[in-house]
Amino acid sequence: MSSTPCIITVAITGSVPKKEDNPAVPISVAEQIESTQEAFEAGATLVHVHMRNEEDQSVSSDPAKFDAYLKGVRKHCPGMIVQFSTGGRGRDPSSRGSMIHLKPDMASLATGSVNFPSMVYENHPDLVRDLAAAMKQHGVKPEIEIFDLAMLYAAKDMVDRGEIVGPAHVQFVSGLKNALPVRREVLEFELKELRELMPDATWTAAAIGRHQLQMNHWALELGGHCRTGLEDNIKFDKDRLAASNAELVARVADLSGKYNRHPASVAEARGILGL
Repeated sequence: MSSTPCIITVAITGSVPKKEDNPAVPISVAEQIESTQEAFEAGATLVHVHMRNEEDQSVSSDPAKFDAYLKGVRKHCPGMIVQFSTGGRGRDPSSRGSMIHLKPDMASLATGSVNFPSMVYENHPDLVRDLAAAMKQHGVKPEIEIFDLAMLYAAKDMVDRGEIVGPAHVQFVSGLKNALPVRREVLEFELKELRELMPDATWTAAAIGRHQLQMNHWALELGGHCRTGLEDNIKFDKDRLAASNAELVARVADLSGKYNRHPASVAEARGILGL
């Protein structure tokens, strides 16, 4: 029996981890391109990227950084799917879509607000619609970030209204305090709802910190796609830090065979996501 492809997403940097937490966290554009290439060679075919300022490692919305990164990845990782983050941590709402015109393959889109441990991750309905409209205008496929269950129903409404072009791709994010817990029955309920609401949708699952590997197992088993990387988890296991994004990707790639899956090729990943 032939195996089923799994798209491995690598979230290389995020907006929180710093080099003091793990020296392998890539901060500069050059470091991010290099880390992405290593992860690509290890089996990742989709990269989720945040930009950072080198001086203090803070979050950046500078389109020039995103542009330089995009050009570098397209040169060194042929066909890799590039997904820009429009996330709100440390960014002014008016700048969160400032780089969509660069036409990455994808961009993240949270369809509601949620409490994070130290802040409200605020996604005003007008902002969500504006970001979705910019993605539609520039031919950028949204990855709909589901931090709480209401966001799934909001996404369905946006697809029905034509604000998001179907088939949708969603990512279930678990393990953040005050948001969705890492519970198998919760994920299975979400998948049941997804199949009823948007039967043609594709899905990825992500979890934070020590839960990342468990979620990789569940996603592989349940037919979804996997996310790993230093944004979500700076450790390889409880005893040591991850050496690189590539090391985390290689673990998922190795694990896939256990579930009769294999890391999706560039062509397979683009086919699955309709890119």
